[in-house]
Amino acid sequence: MSARLAFVIALALPLAAHAADAPTSNDVSLLHCARLLDTATGKLLGESTVIVQSGRIKEVRAGAVDPKPYQQAASAAGGNFSYRDLPDATCLPGLIDAHTHLTMETSPTGYTDQFRWNTADYAIRSVNYARRTLLAGFTSVRNLGDNDNESIALRNAINAGLVPGPRIYTAGKAIGSTGGHADPTDGYRADLAGNPGIKDGIINSPEDGWKAVRQHYKEGVDVIKIMPSGGVLDESASVDNAQMTIEEIKAVVTAAHDYGFTVAAHAHGAEAIRRAVLAGVDSIEHGTFMNDDDMKLMKQHGTWYVPTIIAGKYVAEMAEKPGYYPTQIAAKARQVGPLIQTTAGKAYKAGVKIAFGTDAAVYPHGQNGKEFEYMVQAGMPPLYVLQAATTHNAELLHKQDELGQIAPGRRADVIAVPGNPLDDITAMQRVSFVMKDGVVYEEGGKTTAL
Repeated sequence: MSARLAFVIALALPLAAHAADAPTSNDVSLLHCARLLDTATGKLLGESTVIVQSGRIKEVRAGAVDPKPYQQAASAAGGNFSYRDLPDATCLPGLIDAHTHLTMETSPTGYTDQFRWNTADYAIRSVNYARRTLLAGFTSVRNLGDNDNESIALRNAINAGLVPGPRIYTAGKAIGSTGGHADPTDGYRADLAGNPGIKDGIINSPEDGWKAVRQHYKEGVDVIKIMPSGGVLDESASVDNAQMTIEEIKAVVTAAHDYGFTVAAHAHGAEAIRRAVLAGVDSIEHGTFMNDDDMKLMKQHGTWYVPTIIAGKYVAEMAEKPGYYPTQIAAKARQVGPLIQTTAGKAYKAGVKIAFGTDAAVYPHGQNGKEFEYMVQAGMPPLYVLQAATTHNAELLHKQDELGQIAPGRRADVIAVPGNPLDDITAMQRVSFVMKDGVVYEEGGKTTAL
């Protein structure tokens, strides 16, 4: 399935592979930045030059650098050379969104489209969603759930240079219980619903949990996503009830950690959060009804919290549009939407570790940068929210040596925004330059390697 889908995706943008060829070992690029955010130290540096070679950051130097010696060296070695001046711009590491769904997108027809669209339809559309995400400055994402492992094919196509998009760490299908938030047949009539099982991500025992993780490993995922509580956008009654036993969660987490996977837990309800944290998950997603005891537990266990404030705001807004959601879902959206931002602010003040994630697909892809503004409104300092999308997420992904900093040896993922985002966090919604692995995709409001 993955190979066929990768071929279908490749047909969507046949020129992309030629436009975005990876840099050779002799290619050198210089980026001159008016300001540069050192996310590791939290310092905003002044005029800086980033030297990129072979898709990696080779050096970061203060001030402007004479490009001629670098140009001559690249030329002598048979490589290409480029110099880019980014005046009045702040350079930052490529952003990381730790909660996306790149193979789907919100729509008032979404609940009927699933009966008309094939997996290939979702795969083709995902190419556009991935492109929008990359141009918004997000060079890496954690994809936490799809329909039929089409995000695995999308990841493979991007990695092969067939289509442009962020670096994807995907969970494939989410894992949950019969009738729970992960059950793809919620709301179906009986003859269509059938009895989803392990290959569909549905488990009902610790033994099922072990087998589901092994099945995901076989299918080629990067992370594991579980659904231990109800959710907003499925056609069941509860948004917050606990839907997996602690024994089931422990089984999934133990198996996942054996295979080197981290585990993200969708959890709105306080009891589901408690069980997930005690069972050892790596992150709690949404966390709407998180209480003080949950926050204490998360601090004790070092569990990350990914609030997804923009998703809550968007579903609450769409719930007021007649017919956008089924009645049951609109009611849950009104219940959850206004609370996530408040919970995020409380969690920050309580000292819970916070990572950046948006639940992209619940709102239109490419608007991920709004989350920065909402996190600041919740009481988090601008520097902290920028670190949440860089160093924090790199740690969450266990990719600290690859991502999250503009530093020697890291991947050459660099973005720029006008002005100073520490003074105006909304600048993160106006990304003017995007480089991923040394390839420039956005420059001065114009797309390049697409």
